[in-house]
Amino acid sequence: MRLFGRALIGGAIQDDTLVEIADGVIASNDQTATPPADAQKVRGIITPGFIDVHVHGGDGADFMDASHEANARILAFHARHGTTALMATTLSASRHDLQAAVEAIAASTHDEGAEIAGIHLEGPFINDARAGAQNRASIRPPDIHELAALISEAPRMRWMITIAPEIEGAHALIAHFRDRVLFSIGHTNANHAEAVAAVEWGASHFTHLFNAMTPLGHREPGVVGAALASADATAELIADGVHVHPAALWIAARMMPHRIALVTDAIRACGMEDGTYKLYEHDVTVGDGAARLADGTLAGSVLTMDRAVKNMVELAGLPIEYVLPLATTVPAKIAGVADRKGKIEVDYDADLVVLDERLEVERVVVRGTTVP
Repeated sequence: MRLFGRALIGGAIQDDTLVEIADGVIASNDQTATPPADAQKVRGIITPGFIDVHVHGGDGADFMDASHEANARILAFHARHGTTALMATTLSASRHDLQAAVEAIAASTHDEGAEIAGIHLEGPFINDARAGAQNRASIRPPDIHELAALISEAPRMRWMITIAPEIEGAHALIAHFRDRVLFSIGHTNANHAEAVAAVEWGASHFTHLFNAMTPLGHREPGVVGAALASADATAELIADGVHVHPAALWIAARMMPHRIALVTDAIRACGMEDGTYKLYEHDVTVGDGAARLADGTLAGSVLTMDRAVKNMVELAGLPIEYVLPLATTVPAKIAGVADRKGKIEVDYDADLVVLDERLEVERVVVRGTTVP
């Protein structure tokens, strides 16, 4: 397969680029004024496949369903929207249900569609004061043995866990697993000093920045301030126009260059008609592009990665060449696959998205195969 046109190479969009695919990897990415006759010309942009490090479900299925069929639906659905790799994300749940979900995810890593690059445990070691749409009955203190048992189900996978650093036992958990797990600060009532301390302990990521955490204040900068001022920590943004105001999207992306990863936080209702759906044990109602509990609390999203990219351009007002790395190279590092995904480079996985002039998905290629 040969594609010719504008392509994101080395962090910049380059004209007249010939991207050649062979045996599931990028064989070349040369610039040429005279492409071969069999090259498929692209009018829009060829970009690396999108990588979503925080996604619960879609197309009526959720990773908490703990089934091969549900996981296959999620991977196929998000691949159609440009996501070629993701971190399967769970919720605070009972030990039994969490274990079952992890077992099913570990068994689904070679399904067609998006590749499962890792597992993101969003809880259960969080602060119930910032639970959001998480099931409060399932929130519990950090447990080294429980986390070790979960990791043993998929020992070679990338692991990330969202944790509230101010709760008792968080420091010990981070210290014990800091070389094995990427710890993300989220669903937290920590103050600025506590968040900064957690980064010093080894936490290096922030879950859905601005949401379910203490806000930025001029006297108490909160968790948001700790994220913005950190030198190296990365952070997620849900760019659906609901979770974060467009101005705040712009501020975060500009203040944290090379450290923001666009995520969907998508639930099973993503891609479905408006209505009521299950989010673990909660009923969630979807309408007007938002998913909410009965009390109005936001409950994940119905966002896809292609829409997140487009929103960062159209709502936040950022140039597309600035936005695309937030969906490719940055999350590739977070997911631990930056050595083979997130760039159009020779010998990298042939995961590509072709966007048309309106930034709509025209074609998706996963490991050299076009997604139907």
